[in-house]
Amino acid sequence: MIRLTLRSLRAEALRMLLSALAVVLGVAFVAGTMIFVDGMRSGAYERAGTFDRHTDLGVYSAGREVLPPALVDRVRAVDGVAAASGELTNTAGIVGADGRPVLGFTMLVAIPTEDALRSYDVVAGRLPDRAGEVVLDAPTAAEQGFGLGTAVRIGATGGAARPYTLVGTVDVAGTARDVGGPFVGLVGPDALALTDERGYGRIMVAARPGVDVAALTERVRAVSGAEAPVKSRQQILDEAVEDAVRNVDQFRMLLLIFVGVAIVVAGFVIANTFAIVLAQRTRRTALLRLIGATRGQVFRSTLLVSAVLGLVASALGVLLGVALAAGLRLLLSRLDVPVTGGLTVTGSTVLTGLLLGTGLTVCAALLPAWRGTRIAPVAALTDAAVQPSRGAGRVRMSVGAVVLAVGVAALAGAASAGQLLLVAVGGVLTFFGIVLFGPVLVPALARVFGWPVRRVLGTIGELAVSNTVRNPRRVAATATALVIGIGLVSAFMVGARSTKDGIERSVDAQIGTDFVVSGIGQDLPAALVGELASRPELGVVHEQRSTVVDDVEIRAAHPALVGRTLSGVLAGDAERVGPGQVLVHSELARARGWQVGSPVTVGGRSFRVAAVVTDDTPGRDVPAGHVIDLSDQDFAALFPARRGYLAEIDPAAGVGPERARDAITTVLGRYPTVNLMDQGAYKKMLTGTVDMLLAFVTALLGLAVVIALVGVANTLSLSVVERTRENAVLRAVGLTRGRMRAVLAVEAVLMALVGAVLGVGLGTGVSASTMALLDRLGGDFHVVLPLGQLGLILGVAVLAALLASVLPARRALSRPVVEALADQ
Repeated sequence: MIRLTLRSLRAEALRMLLSALAVVLGVAFVAGTMIFVDGMRSGAYERAGTFDRHTDLGVYSAGREVLPPALVDRVRAVDGVAAASGELTNTAGIVGADGRPVLGFTMLVAIPTEDALRSYDVVAGRLPDRAGEVVLDAPTAAEQGFGLGTAVRIGATGGAARPYTLVGTVDVAGTARDVGGPFVGLVGPDALALTDERGYGRIMVAARPGVDVAALTERVRAVSGAEAPVKSRQQILDEAVEDAVRNVDQFRMLLLIFVGVAIVVAGFVIANTFAIVLAQRTRRTALLRLIGATRGQVFRSTLLVSAVLGLVASALGVLLGVALAAGLRLLLSRLDVPVTGGLTVTGSTVLTGLLLGTGLTVCAALLPAWRGTRIAPVAALTDAAVQPSRGAGRVRMSVGAVVLAVGVAALAGAASAGQLLLVAVGGVLTFFGIVLFGPVLVPALARVFGWPVRRVLGTIGELAVSNTVRNPRRVAATATALVIGIGLVSAFMVGARSTKDGIERSVDAQIGTDFVVSGIGQDLPAALVGELASRPELGVVHEQRSTVVDDVEIRAAHPALVGRTLSGVLAGDAERVGPGQVLVHSELARARGWQVGSPVTVGGRSFRVAAVVTDDTPGRDVPAGHVIDLSDQDFAALFPARRGYLAEIDPAAGVGPERARDAITTVLGRYPTVNLMDQGAYKKMLTGTVDMLLAFVTALLGLAVVIALVGVANTLSLSVVERTRENAVLRAVGLTRGRMRAVLAVEAVLMALVGAVLGVGLGTGVSASTMALLDRLGGDFHVVLPLGQLGLILGVAVLAALLASVLPARRALSRPVVEALADQ
């Protein structure tokens, strides 16, 4: 029986080819993910302790407090300490050789001056020893043409850019300090002055040779105080490894979610393939049963076929996974995304890929194999058994209709209930409802979509539609595989477009000026806004600043801009906000009993209420509406250290936009940590992450869609084999080769179109429910359909279906009519 099974597998290798392709792609995704992430993990382990190779102890700041420079001197004086140095990490900016800021998130670090603590890999020159010296990462120095001894202007929150002498370049690639942008290293005092910090984040300590580190730890702890934890070298390295690996593990979990989607789709394709193949083998199975084969032997024979197919396809998938991992690594490096380590192929990865692919194939074959052994041998010899077309049972249809209805109701009611979990439950239930109710729903939609085809193509259309709906279970399983991938892609597309629209509306409501100046990864430098306001070409210069005092948000306001966010003025005049005059939001006024003219105390100073207003802008960590708006001057006087990350700027009266831009650019040339944009560019910056995330998700889910389209080709190809004699009869009575191709093309398009439409509908419903929930929770989100992108999805599905029909059509036409008529 085993020999017969293997011969049968060889004879039907072509029939199984597309099914094997689905397994190959699914396993390749799994193996590629594991190989890529294992490489990142090994790289993370190797370089996690790069900057602590010589650190024996570390004194760390607690919470948001910093360690004062004086503490470094006290720790250095402890008996047994060979060297101690303060370290801080912050952000900065570099003025390039062309006078413009160097693009990219720039990390600034205070580098120890003691040799006993230096752990950097120097590429050229040396590390800084004194004030006024700087090191850069080697790639940035090379790209900008900075040579050793060159003056490099560096800026940060503390003020305008200052010149520093470049004394060396270092290699930080693949470390925690490789954030995809430039790296700047200064001595401690320079780093403190440039960033306007009052102290360090930690103090690195090197012990003298032969000193008992445990005893030294206690002496350092006594000096630093209980509020500053002291960590041993092993603790420092363990935490560094944990942080590095945590990020890798999170990335792996993200990829595995998409892997799971691809595997589920592949499972649908494989199960449908075995159902078709076993149906076509019904007569052969009956003959085996008649000559003595038992049900168990036939069942085990089918599982053996699936196991061999799964094992071979899984091995090919693991090999393809290596190539996918290499391609992903190359892509990320081209996008300047830091990637550590190389490609690591472990035995566990290979074994996981083989077991997963083989197990998936065997499990997908279980139900079709069991069904194939339930048909009585004599009944299986009839022609009716060769092409079973029975629909699903009434129980399945009833359960499917109920599950589908409950899922749709959950999506519709999620916003009213205020539960995000209900959106997820509704989406899952709706999908399973489509799966269960598919044998009714999918053929019905195929008939609807086929109506214009029948009208236009006549008999050809009638044949195509009839063939499509001939086996409801088969066409439902084929279409359902497409629903998963296209549904998720559509959900992300609609969600991304709706989110972008909400962001753009928010910018229109909150930004009322022509230009926006924003900090790059940090607040605006302290002196910047004052310099901009002093320019005669600029009229309105407003820095968005706020703070929270006693559960009330205090915001800086400008008289010319304050009205842009207000939804109503209940009393008084909002434009009177100015020195000594404040705006109070209605909820706070009602809670405190304030009205126009009431005295209000903020930060120990007394003000008068100029107006009571309403504002739909959500507050920051305060009860709704507990907000007071002060003038810029009053806010600066009360909270001088509070900075904002955004400044709004309008030209002065009679000054054109280009002249105003030139004036702003002149000032910003000294501040490389800020960026100038108009409203359009600001919107694009805010929505750029959404576009990047959408592209990433679409690319990952694209594999699931490809596997589903492979399923369409597979179903059509096997159906052609099943209908060999029928197609021969049609050709014998006059159906031309071109019309035969048209029948199969329309059949493929209908299957793909139904799956794509259901997927788009499911994805749109999930996104609509999510947006309605977010809008109810306080955001300004509404469903916006990206009709062009959704239309592109449908177009790609139709085009792919047409391509999928080419090989089945060639196979249908390859055999002579007389030979095909004799097929049994």
